[in-house]
Amino acid sequence: MTEQAFVWKDQKKLRMGYTTGSCAAAAAKAAARMLFLGEEIRQVSLMTPKGIRLYLDVEDILRMKDKVRCAIRKDAGDDPDVTDQILVYAEVSKTEGKQITLDGGVGVGRITRKGLEQDIGDAAINKVPRAMIREAVEKEKERGGYTGGLSVIISIPDGAELAKKHSTRGLVSKEDFLCLEPQAL
Repeated sequence: MTEQAFVWKDQKKLRMGYTTGSCAAAAAKAAARMLFLGEEIRQVSLMTPKGIRLYLDVEDILRMKDKVRCAIRKDAGDDPDVTDQILVYAEVSKTEGKQITLDGGVGVGRITRKGLEQDIGDAAINKVPRAMIREAVEKEKERGGYTGGLSVIISIPDGAELAKKHSTRGLVSKEDFLCLEPQAL
């Protein structure tokens, strides 16, 4: 984030950060852009649902013929979020057909009970991050003039280990970090 944003809470000035979902959407956008451009990018911008534009550094880039994987490092600001500084990965691959599919990989939990936003067995990625990811990838697909399908896999390799070490308040499963609602953006 290039510009620091702050909020006041209980007479304390707190630095704002951004959510795991924003990291996932930014990583997916960066991976899709690199897939279509054929070259690396080191920073990506993302407009959050709250209307704040983020400028995020792209890390751990792996480019292959029909697939790109990269990560965004989460910054939770002054929020005491256990996911602060984790790498959130997106892998975007070309597929047959025209559909964009979204799933969770390593470190992303699965829905285990009814009553949540997704079906049982689906990746535990809430509807707002899902929409952000789909919108970002769709825009890059159009920008690149690509008419085929895409697979987007979101992974948090350190997710399972963090869940074992810390409270699972608000988590659907011990690996589900995309359902946690932090106080950060």
